[in-house]
Amino acid sequence: MKYYTTNGDVNISSITLFAVANYNEDMTREEEIYRVTFVGSVVNMALLTLKFIAGILGHSSAMIADAVHSLSDFITDIIVIVFVRISAKPQDVSHDYGHGKYETIASFLVGLGLVAAATIIVVSGALKIASWLGGEELESPSWLALWAALLSIVSKEAIYRYTVIRGKRLASQALIANAWHHRSDALSSIGATIGIGGAILLGHRWTVLDPIASIVVGAILVKVAFDLLRNSMNELTECSLPEDTEKEIIDIVKNSPGVSEPHNLRTRRIGNRIAIELHIRMNGDISLREAHDRATEIELSMKKRFGNSTHVSLHMEPTK
Repeated sequence: MKYYTTNGDVNISSITLFAVANYNEDMTREEEIYRVTFVGSVVNMALLTLKFIAGILGHSSAMIADAVHSLSDFITDIIVIVFVRISAKPQDVSHDYGHGKYETIASFLVGLGLVAAATIIVVSGALKIASWLGGEELESPSWLALWAALLSIVSKEAIYRYTVIRGKRLASQALIANAWHHRSDALSSIGATIGIGGAILLGHRWTVLDPIASIVVGAILVKVAFDLLRNSMNELTECSLPEDTEKEIIDIVKNSPGVSEPHNLRTRRIGNRIAIELHIRMNGDISLREAHDRATEIELSMKKRFGNSTHVSLHMEPTK
């Protein structure tokens, strides 16, 4: 026979598993994700407006490119808000395991946006270097562009730290991915600062520092983006939980009285949730009620460790 429990939620990050007690707390989580994302979107809107103005008035193509990057951040904020709202919906007739993977889709889209932004930065920088090598003199930016770049670095690093801390606490892949998008903008602004500062302080011969720095930053962003995409794809393709987590699951069963030989373990992530399916053996002569009680104890142990609403499905077999 098979013993099934009701489906539920469990929050996990790439390192730590976090628990949520019930649906009302999950709604609090959703609201907090909205709040964190809204704060980031306000900062992005202010920065992209400032950067566009500074880039145009300060004659800095690097600052204009940085403004476009901030615009991509603002767009991903909107994506996170929309998809997290969908992922927070409870299970229904058409989604027995809930809607958690919509958050994974949001994380994937943020990764794609990061790849696009990084590609634009690298290509733009390469074209500028090619023009410089061809004898074209790159325009030297003004101090306005430099101060805008410095302000962007401080602001975006601060919002990155705020978002990533909240993302890990809430175990939101989409929020963590969006945090890296904030940091990518900070890194982009570092490249712009080096190029703009070099052009101002060292003279026209060093205006090439701007595109060189942008290519280095773009390469870093590509690495970050592909890490985000890999994690999202692992979940969308039903990748198992980490080996150490599965070992913990097996150890919980082995430490349960009257239960032996845990096998056929299957695990997966469902957005911000995990599902555990497992076969166990018990004495075939015990009553159905006793077998049910032992299975319930295992379920409660799993939920105590991995979250109150962890989905657990146990198949019980008699010992040979």
